[in-house]
Amino acid sequence: MSLIARHLEANGIPTVIMGCAKDIVERVGVPRFLFSDFPLGNPAGRPNDEASQAFTMELALKVLESAPGPRTTVQSPLRWSESPDWKLDFSNISQMSPEEIERRRRENDAIKEVARQRRVADGVAKDQTG
Repeated sequence: MSLIARHLEANGIPTVIMGCAKDIVERVGVPRFLFSDFPLGNPAGRPNDEASQAFTMELALKVLESAPGPRTTVQSPLRWSESPDWKLDFSNISQMSPEEIERRRRENDAIKEVARQRRVADGVAKDQTG
């Protein structure tokens, strides 16, 4: 997405990237970046938390509107947790039981199946299950 943002900007379309991987996004050098210190995959706010998602979107639009120059990074004031310990534990496979790993794998497979079905329903992909 960072490279796409740079391409769009080069063609006169302003962008703002919302992300959780500060080191990677800043290294690529996007024009505007809203960094959320959340686990990867959650740049738009906490899951199922409409207030944090709305806040994050409003902040991203403010960054888009008011960035003082290229390669501007703004850090969201929202926190995933009061304690930074989540960074040590979040999806740390070495701290999970085999049962937990399998449960998460099943959940992930179910999510991927829903996405596949949506792509088929939208005509973006062909049904290759049969």
